[in-house]
Amino acid sequence: MLTKRIIPCLDVKNGRVVKGTSFAELRDAGDPVELAGFYYQRGADELVFLDITATPEERKTMVSVVERIAEAIFIPFTVGGGLRDIDDMRRVLMAGADKVSVNTAAVLKPTMIREGADKFGSQCIVVAIDAKRIKSQEPQWEVYIYSGQKPTGIDALGWAEKVVELGAGEIMLTSIDADGHRAGYDIELTRAISETVSVPVIASGGAGTPEDLYQALVVGKADAVLAASIFHYGTYSIRETKEYLAEKGIPVRI
Repeated sequence: MLTKRIIPCLDVKNGRVVKGTSFAELRDAGDPVELAGFYYQRGADELVFLDITATPEERKTMVSVVERIAEAIFIPFTVGGGLRDIDDMRRVLMAGADKVSVNTAAVLKPTMIREGADKFGSQCIVVAIDAKRIKSQEPQWEVYIYSGQKPTGIDALGWAEKVVELGAGEIMLTSIDADGHRAGYDIELTRAISETVSVPVIASGGAGTPEDLYQALVVGKADAVLAASIFHYGTYSIRETKEYLAEKGIPVRI
């Protein structure tokens, strides 16, 4: 079994890391550069930086902050938020990001995924899927864009298949329903997407305990787990989490 990755997520608004519940009720969690350095020193496998208001505010990603974070860490670093075209991707990659995450722009212009993969390589292109459960007899999830504010009518499983066909090298999957509630990931959603695509899936939204991460990796079949609240507010450390997973037989880098 391949080593599983533990990835802290920095959701940034107005230059500060924030965390909310189901994409709302945001509270401050600290300085992004300081937190990035802290997580790197404490054993994070990768780091994700999301400029969560760049797209709704129709502005570019905060490149200066990306540059400062890139100088502070030496682990794979994904940046998303406000990336609308190949030039935006190039800008953040030149600033020090290893991968770019696209969501709204990918839905509005799917060819952007192919263009990015052709230009920078599939390993650089992460498609973020924010999904919300639809009330129906069969399990179904709808894709949302603009930081979870706008429904698209697109089926999440079908979209996941399409983005991989277009060249996405990884999927970052967030359950809007579970996000920030610390009651566990949407395991059914995670497993459905993981079984649908051939690329790595990062589970996001809902981590409350190390057991939640274990469930996402084992039952949900995710390749990596993203977490924010439990790390930002000191509920658990990355080391504690990794030791718990290792004791349960999950291969992790300690």
